[in-house]
Amino acid sequence: MGVIERILGVIFGGGRNVVAETAEVFRVNSEADAARNHDLRSSALQQFGQEFKVVRRGWFDRFMDALNRVPRPAMALGTLGLFVAAMVDPVWFAARMAGIALVPEPLWWLLGAIVSFYFGARHQSKGQDFQRELAATMAAVPQVVKTVRDVQALRDKPEEEPSELEPESSDNPALADWKATRH
Repeated sequence: MGVIERILGVIFGGGRNVVAETAEVFRVNSEADAARNHDLRSSALQQFGQEFKVVRRGWFDRFMDALNRVPRPAMALGTLGLFVAAMVDPVWFAARMAGIALVPEPLWWLLGAIVSFYFGARHQSKGQDFQRELAATMAAVPQVVKTVRDVQALRDKPEEEPSELEPESSDNPALADWKATRH
């Protein structure tokens, strides 16, 4: 017994398992690999969530955001108003357009640059907000997929009322075979 005990002590002694260590040289430890993959995914999702964290904004930021919403509707409604003014009072409209014709071309270029930068910056800001919302939605996808699968499983499961002659379940293999041939 002493010899076998020494051999097993060499192989499995000291908290080691030579057989498992040797097997891991040829094949990846599935449990450790799954744990590494879980840690990697968790870290990636956590970092992604930190990048797109929703920040609470103060009253000034909300006021400025509301103020930034004014120019586009004002320009659209103002343009429609010019069309209405041209139809209602063509002389008044012609006088205003003659005044606009006197505006120098560099001033038109400056106005175009200001409007372009305003809308470009607003587009960039709203695009980033959209990315944050998309990240929050994507984080909820696994739960939604699970819920959809659960609902589909309920729909696919046929509702059969048990017959008085047939027991609901049985451990009798002959009865199970008989039921399989009937359906």
